[in-house]
Amino acid sequence: MNNTKNSKLNSYKRLLSYLWPYWKLLLVSVVFMIVVSLSNLVVPWIIKDVIDKVLESKDLRMLYIIIVAIMGTFFIRALTTFGHRYLMGYIGQAVIMDLRNALYHHLQKLSIAYYDRRRTGDIMSNLTNDISALQTAIVDNFIQMVQEGAIFIGSFASMIYLQWKLTILCLVIVPLVSLTIKFFGKKLHTSGRSVQERLADVTSMLQETIQGVRIVRSFNRGDFEEGRFREINKSSFKATVRAIRQQSQMTPLVEFLSAIAVCAIIWYGGVSVIDGVMTTGELIAFLIYAINLANPTRRLAESFGNIQKSLAAADRVFAILDEKPEVQDRPGAKPLVVTEGRVEARHVQFAYEKDNPVLTDLNFVAEPGQTIAVVGPSGAGKTTIANLLPRFYDVTGGAILIDGVDIRDVTVGSLRDNIGLVPQDTLLFNTTIKDNVLYGRLDASDEDVWAAVRAANAEKFIKGLPRGIETKVGDRGLVLSGGQRQRIAIARAILKDPKILILDEATSALDTESEKIVQDALDKLMVGRTSFVIAHRLSTIKNADQILVLHEGVIAEKGTHDELMAKGGLYYELYTMSAKVAEAEQIEKEAESEGEE
Repeated sequence: MNNTKNSKLNSYKRLLSYLWPYWKLLLVSVVFMIVVSLSNLVVPWIIKDVIDKVLESKDLRMLYIIIVAIMGTFFIRALTTFGHRYLMGYIGQAVIMDLRNALYHHLQKLSIAYYDRRRTGDIMSNLTNDISALQTAIVDNFIQMVQEGAIFIGSFASMIYLQWKLTILCLVIVPLVSLTIKFFGKKLHTSGRSVQERLADVTSMLQETIQGVRIVRSFNRGDFEEGRFREINKSSFKATVRAIRQQSQMTPLVEFLSAIAVCAIIWYGGVSVIDGVMTTGELIAFLIYAINLANPTRRLAESFGNIQKSLAAADRVFAILDEKPEVQDRPGAKPLVVTEGRVEARHVQFAYEKDNPVLTDLNFVAEPGQTIAVVGPSGAGKTTIANLLPRFYDVTGGAILIDGVDIRDVTVGSLRDNIGLVPQDTLLFNTTIKDNVLYGRLDASDEDVWAAVRAANAEKFIKGLPRGIETKVGDRGLVLSGGQRQRIAIARAILKDPKILILDEATSALDTESEKIVQDALDKLMVGRTSFVIAHRLSTIKNADQILVLHEGVIAEKGTHDELMAKGGLYYELYTMSAKVAEAEQIEKEAESEGEE
């Protein structure tokens, strides 16, 4: 129980720590809030004087003084209300911006394995829904707590001054209010977490179905997806309504308890006025202060409930910020300087899941400038090698060395600066072709960009587009064909000019014609670099300096194409099968061409 309390308190303290960079503005805003609160405390005294000094004494001069006082009070209140609301709004948005930046920065540091474990939509929800929910806790409820707290304290002090016995009578109700707030606070924290999780489900499904719209349409599953969305949306609705119900139960209950206190005041105060212990003005002033005391109590209860709901979002955000990257620089890691480009794997072991090894004893040496092809049956671990070289994951045993240096002993950033990757599933950003190529080297000149484009055999099709290199490629580059996207990715890698190159089945999704153009561009890209080619179509790797044949986590065979074909082993089987598939595809394509004619 105490651990839960401490956890909530720590979360809120941590949340409020983001206000510290803006403490000067916050201080000014708090001063304004206190002035606004004091204006609420002045009004009952003014009403008391109206009743006791104006109405009973018929003092016209005092009436004018009171009118001026009221005008002055509300003028100052208007100015300070604007000041504190604007400043707190500004601070709140600044804090939300800082939190979102901090979360995004941390997400850039987390390992690929973290993204494997989580849904994209959940992460998007953390950056949008959860961060937005925190604004309520940081701004709206913080303002309310400070302002209503000041009114509460001022009203309480004024009540003691006017009639301390009557004030003590009112305090009997305080424990009941506190217990009510505590009871509903726990429920609202749990409900708040549920609301944020259901919102994440909605975001995740939207992200999946929008990204996969072509699959949905091709299988005619629009109605099915609508049904799924309705169920998820209904769950979100139920979670939100549950939180609303609990909030709605708490507020009137606190108000009812406050009404009991007001009734006690009217009873005891009325008797005191009749007995001459209090004046009529003092009773009315005391009653207004009591209402001022009840209203802040109710509003503080609402703020407390809202904060409990917001802390559920804070828990989700801080859970990410507390996540440690699995791949990070070792103490004393130095930048990698690639002089030759020799890559060696020594007894490498790796498993994505503890009891399911992918690589058990991987050994090879890639000499500088060599092209190493990696082949094998599906699931043999080919793509895993592409993941281990740039340290998307760390080996679980053995070591990978570049120029004799363990890649875990150099900084991750410098390692990746020296490695170029052209994946099978090419991702282009929803911006221009030029910006996508520049991603390889942000400070490159226009001449460098066009040189990379020409080397990637992409100049002709780019110049044929209406806006040329300034053409926007659309979401994930879908405005372009597969071959065009791949050539942009190659141009990006050429511009980066890496010492070591990884081609992860870079032509497997292309038709024969596109494959020839892309393969020509890849051949140019590999010149002078140590290159690893993870091959799907084995006809593309016949000229590799060394072919590694993976099977069950180890290298079953290695050698040149001719050497391995002469052995008649696993590579021979894979190559023969690949050739038959390619031949069947070619016959099918020719048949389609004849049919069109």
